[in-house]
Amino acid sequence: MNRIHSLYAYFRRKYKCRIQKLPLDANATCPNRDGTVATYGCTFCNAKGSGTGLAKIMPSLREQAHHWQQHYNRADMKNIAYLQSFSNTHCSPERLQQILKECNEIPNLLGIAIGTRADCLDDEKIAILADIDLPEVWLEIGVQSIHTRTLERINRGHLFDIVPDIVRKASEQGIFICLHLMAGLPGESAEDFLSTLHTVLSLPIHALKIHNTFVNSGTVLEQEYKRGDYTPLTQEEYIELMCRAIPSIPSHIILQRIIADPEKTLVAPTWAGDKNKLTRLLPDTFEERGIWQGCDADVPNKLPLWFSSIEELPHALHEDYMQEIEELHSIHPWLVS
Repeated sequence: MNRIHSLYAYFRRKYKCRIQKLPLDANATCPNRDGTVATYGCTFCNAKGSGTGLAKIMPSLREQAHHWQQHYNRADMKNIAYLQSFSNTHCSPERLQQILKECNEIPNLLGIAIGTRADCLDDEKIAILADIDLPEVWLEIGVQSIHTRTLERINRGHLFDIVPDIVRKASEQGIFICLHLMAGLPGESAEDFLSTLHTVLSLPIHALKIHNTFVNSGTVLEQEYKRGDYTPLTQEEYIELMCRAIPSIPSHIILQRIIADPEKTLVAPTWAGDKNKLTRLLPDTFEERGIWQGCDADVPNKLPLWFSSIEELPHALHEDYMQEIEELHSIHPWLVS
């Protein structure tokens, strides 16, 4: 059985069909890249803004979506338009509405997920997003760390103090919130990361994305790494950190990822290039240690069956699964259809 509450399990439980996030590039930029607050971006960020770079060859979002639909080739698939590259609300309200209008033209659209930063959101933009008439409307906000010294060192361009208010306002408007965190940032210890995690868990969020820090070619962080000023986490250190972090995350929080897809520009750590190996190692380690998401939080006595889809469970557990789903619906109805 699964030991974390994955995005796949959430979608299967709620919609009972294949849901695919389509990574789209709206040709956005970032305020710490275009001169608004800085010019070279976060020290870890590559030239594609952690996205596909598809806008350079396919300007149309509908065309990009069609490309991915052909790639996945599933007739029964519903789609989430994932505006991934850079900060997609770093634009005028009119431009944001235009982007959303283009997304709405994508066939079989179930929702929209907008990657951005807290300093690129305000009341007007939150209201625009809240007005989207789709079941799944997500804000994916890059937080990375709560620590001022870290945010300044990575050239983030804003501090954590603006994040809580934005998260609360968006959540109150019915928008789902996913925060992005990075482990092993320059100058940070394991305790620093866990402090960040525990702080953001006090906010009204619905999901987290966590991964180790990558050193990509062409970044400022690569220069630091080559000078010996930055050492990435070892695979063993990252696994150990996840074994400390995962038990403290309440079960209702969706872990959209705890393993990231490495870029072709990956320089270090080299172990991060083998995603399949880490995909095996993490759950195996959780099982060996008898831990699961929330075991030190809200579900200390039993691994929730609903971390898995009912299709993944033996028939003998189906009745128990349905009973747990009824209990889950009474506490967190948004997690269940």
